[in-house]
Amino acid sequence: MTSAAVESNDQLGEIALVDLLDRLLGTGVVLAGDLVISLSGVDLVQVRLHAPITSVRAEMRAGALTGATDET
Repeated sequence: MTSAAVESNDQLGEIALVDLLDRLLGTGVVLAGDLVISLSGVDLVQVRLHAPITSVRAEMRAGALTGATDET
């Protein structure tokens, strides 16, 4: 899809799922959530999720901008 087509879709308020995912992965997103399992008001299990999601290309760009290298 061309950038002109994406811009016209944005103006109409419609965007394809693939374009949305491309934008999110290009900039990066963080999924966060909490899950609590309780019985009679007593918390038995608590799970917290914080997952950064980004594309490899975006990480490589960010590393190149900061001058970070992976030397081990």
